[in-house]
Amino acid sequence: MTSEDPGETCRGDSCVTCSDGATEVRVLRLLGDELAAVATDSGEEVVSVALVPARPGDTVLVHAGESIAIVEE
Repeated sequence: MTSEDPGETCRGDSCVTCSDGATEVRVLRLLGDELAAVATDSGEEVVSVALVPARPGDTVLVHAGESIAIVEE
């Protein structure tokens, strides 16, 4: 939500607050402390999975290092 329009919700492929795009990545393994190792185009990275019930093998949508949704296949 934004301060300009409190009813605004996220939709599409970009963040409504900063216009940056989110990226789909595959969860490789859970690391504890609500973190996961994921496979990206540039190699393995660590992201937060605190907001989603991700499991190894899931594809998640990541924005700013935070998983924000599980992508249904």
